[in-house]
Amino acid sequence: MPHKQNRKMVKFSIFLRKHPSMNQEEFAHYHKTIHAKLFTSVDVVKQHVVKYVQCHAIPVSIPGFPEMYYDGITEIWFNDEASIAKVFGAEEYLQLVRPDEEKFIAMNECGFLITKEHPVI
Repeated sequence: MPHKQNRKMVKFSIFLRKHPSMNQEEFAHYHKTIHAKLFTSVDVVKQHVVKYVQCHAIPVSIPGFPEMYYDGITEIWFNDEASIAKVFGAEEYLQLVRPDEEKFIAMNECGFLITKEHPVI
């Protein structure tokens, strides 16, 4: 289903920590080239994911702010909350994608947030 600006979609934001065996460049490369291709190849993802964006940390310090904790963010838009469970509970995802995540992500250090956006500007 095409993304419509006036429709309230559900966004699943996953705050990522890289696997301790990787540096930032290796993490971003793996996420962009290997994992993205695998994730988007899964049928249930094709059926339910409306938009998929990856963001990777860049080395910037901001005065008065602590050092960045997360190494990247994955943002995935769905039409509704039920679609999130359909994707992440699907057997194909659990068998193919989940094991791949453990290769480049420190799973126990990640966080997530499920939201509806409220654009201000």
